[in-house]
Amino acid sequence: MRRPRWSLIALLVAATPALFAPVAHASPLMPIAAAPTQPDHADAIRYAATNRDAAPPGSNDMSCTPTAAHPNPVVLVHGTDSTAYSDWAGFSPILRAAGFCVFAINYGTSPDGTSNGYGAIEDSAAQLKSITRSILDETGAAAVDVVGYSQGAAVARYFVNRLGGNRMVDRWVGIASPTYGGTMYGVAPLVQAVPGGTGLVAGEFGTGLAQLMAGSDFLERLNAGGDTVPGVEYTSIATKVDEVIQPYTNALLRDPGAHNIVVQDVCPRTEVAHFTFTYDPTALRLALNALDPANARPPNCVPVPLGAGILDVVLASN
Repeated sequence: MRRPRWSLIALLVAATPALFAPVAHASPLMPIAAAPTQPDHADAIRYAATNRDAAPPGSNDMSCTPTAAHPNPVVLVHGTDSTAYSDWAGFSPILRAAGFCVFAINYGTSPDGTSNGYGAIEDSAAQLKSITRSILDETGAAAVDVVGYSQGAAVARYFVNRLGGNRMVDRWVGIASPTYGGTMYGVAPLVQAVPGGTGLVAGEFGTGLAQLMAGSDFLERLNAGGDTVPGVEYTSIATKVDEVIQPYTNALLRDPGAHNIVVQDVCPRTEVAHFTFTYDPTALRLALNALDPANARPPNCVPVPLGAGILDVVLASN
């Protein structure tokens, strides 16, 4: 398991105890090993650490045939230093039970083979494009919908906006999307101000994470001329208490026509955090509604105390 240098750990801990991205062993681009549904992110991370080939339940079945009710397969894109299983072991079975064909990939493997979501986002997006073509070929579908979490949202949006993905994708859904980057409670601007600081982050946590710091050249290029492209429905789901993206409005899209949802505007007592987002029932209901508007239902608004689950994710990740 990868370990960052203690000097950088100290810098991050000084800002917040919850800035570590989930750590997991790298696994196949299209994992297929059967694995259980997980109730929360920390448990999924622990399972993934010793089950490198684990696939989110219900996903990556190339024999799945899309239905008339759900003609688009859903492609799930994980976050930084994570796996398809660790981020999507809760949502994938929900989607499959709702009648979707579901696929989830591991992208951006680190040079030492121990981490995913590590490489340059441009390269990761090219991997997503390649696997999407394969999914369309195998299923016979005309298009897919993509759901990205954290860095995965940026990878999916680069694919859609810059690599011709708008010809293959109908819907983009971002969960805790770093649309305009994160400041990480002031750590990112501090790192960017230090000569060589951005390179240090890239070397320890991967180029992809460094590209998502607010004000980065990558985000300037991605958002130049608008943060969406025609022909795709965009939904960004954010939380006001995101421990990575501040201000939380940086997770929102600014182009007309994009649909932004802030969890607390829907469920004021749901203080879901960045690191627990893809296992929160309110957030997942909102994401499912975006993918299946014909069957949309209001979330049950399960209360979540501020900070709930974050420490367990940090401990599981390290």
